[in-house]
Amino acid sequence: MVGDFWLRLKQRKLVQWAIAWVAFAFALLQGVDIVAQRFNWPASVERYLILALVVGFFVTLVLAWYHGEKGAQRIGGTELVIIALLLVIGGAIIWRFGKVAAPHAALANPPPRPAPSSSITKPATLLAAVAENIPQKSVAVLPFANESGKQDEQFFSDGLSDDLINALSQFDGLKVISRNSAFQFRDSKDSAAKIGKLLGVAHLLEGSVQRAGDEVRITATLVNASDGTVLWSQRYDKPYKDLFALQDAITHSVADALKTKLLTAPGAVVQSDRPPSGSLDAYTAYQHGMAYEALVTDAGDRQAVKAFTEAIRLDKNYAAAYAQLSFTWVDLADQFVTGGQQAVQQANAEARRFADAALKVDAGSSLAHQARANVLQNVNMDWAGAEAEAERAVQLAPNNAAARFNVARILGSLGQSRRAVALTRQALASDPRNALWYSWLSMNLAASGQLEEAKRAIETAITLQPGAVRNRERLTIIDILRGDPKAALAAAQSELSPWHDIAVALATQGGTDRAAADAALSKLIAIYSDGAPYQIAEVYALRRNPDNVFKWLDHAWSKRDPGIGYLLMDPLILRYRNDPRFAAFCKKVGLPTTTDAVAMK
Repeated sequence: MVGDFWLRLKQRKLVQWAIAWVAFAFALLQGVDIVAQRFNWPASVERYLILALVVGFFVTLVLAWYHGEKGAQRIGGTELVIIALLLVIGGAIIWRFGKVAAPHAALANPPPRPAPSSSITKPATLLAAVAENIPQKSVAVLPFANESGKQDEQFFSDGLSDDLINALSQFDGLKVISRNSAFQFRDSKDSAAKIGKLLGVAHLLEGSVQRAGDEVRITATLVNASDGTVLWSQRYDKPYKDLFALQDAITHSVADALKTKLLTAPGAVVQSDRPPSGSLDAYTAYQHGMAYEALVTDAGDRQAVKAFTEAIRLDKNYAAAYAQLSFTWVDLADQFVTGGQQAVQQANAEARRFADAALKVDAGSSLAHQARANVLQNVNMDWAGAEAEAERAVQLAPNNAAARFNVARILGSLGQSRRAVALTRQALASDPRNALWYSWLSMNLAASGQLEEAKRAIETAITLQPGAVRNRERLTIIDILRGDPKAALAAAQSELSPWHDIAVALATQGGTDRAAADAALSKLIAIYSDGAPYQIAEVYALRRNPDNVFKWLDHAWSKRDPGIGYLLMDPLILRYRNDPRFAAFCKKVGLPTTTDAVAMK
């Protein structure tokens, strides 16, 4: 019986038909896979095609059996119609899903917004805007691959990429994506089209670095992001001592390919993070420092201090190293220094010293002016002086996104939230995946009364950096301002320590459980009276208790709480802007008494 069945299979050539169909299906899927990657089609395209091919497989077997029964292995008109319908249906599926899922369509057309009670909604809205109106003269330098075979050489390839970003930023009319956003695509498997859309650029510069002793091999390729075509490519095999000349050669080749020229803006000065002496050893130490600083840890910052100090030892006029030392000491004082107020003051003194040294060796360094502005704002709380330094940094480096954002941050402290919003958006164009900047954007949008946009901005920050502290505390405040206590409490309960207790204290004040509100405030005072006096003042503002608001503001000033920098953009505290004590406090701390922020009702 079995033998007769196999004989009939052989007579009808079912095995041959099955093998032929599988071969055809495999070839078709391979071709579609290549096209899908090029045009960024979703996985659903191939899933539906596979279903169509499975159905076609069984139809093919039925036709083979039918024609074998008749003794003729030919396909007639009816069968052709059936197969044609299968192909049309498959083609329609590919056209339908390929069209709907054009690059970045999922972000450009997000799902409907859930009810306001959801604590995190529509997270990709602001990121989607990046893909709109991409300028032709725009480029992202992706982190060059480290092919040296040594993990400890990663700093070298990253340093090369960073240098190219800095160098290309000197060219007029060229949008260059900052390191923070570009480096998020390290080892990415995404297509060039998708990366270009997510970063908002028309071109990508990618490559690899291989260092062996005194020799270095660099391969660089400039591609059109939309279709992956190569515009320029070059391989360099040179002695390591020629590194700076190599970097310059790549920079000018890319600039020529994009038809752009060096900046000619009034007051602009060519910026560089290289040592003026040309010492490769000093440059290597500097790059080590940048790699350690990027870890954002206590140990990383302390290793960065050692590396930048070594760079300065090798070149006493290395302005970039002095400036980065200043930034690192401010971070240490703010986040990691233990040992009481004296230790913090010593760290701050180091930050001042190195910022002053950077300016002394190179008054034309934008980074040096940024370091000085950072000290004036966060250590001296001299906001007017910080603004002047930050503005000078932008004048020297008009394309520097970080310098532009620093101005925006200071303007918010000075009560100019609308200008701060505009400048932060400009900065985000060059660093579109910077979670910290979206967080600051949300605060200034909230201060300007644009609460829905503020909510989308802080949700974008959370999407980009889910583990970051404080963003949900800021979401809590925005939901309080929106009049949604349920959403505020949900956001507060998801905040990370130590901001969790602060967020909960804020959120419970608008609820009906007065015992919970009182307990949360008591806990805040018991634990954070010296660490967060400004936030305690905010809680009292929600409780409509102005006497305690100003009592805790005075305590915040005595502790030099950085929260005072939010005063003129804080809708909670601004409930009492017409109280005579408000103007007196502003005068005492060196802030203007006017602000364009909207107070909470």
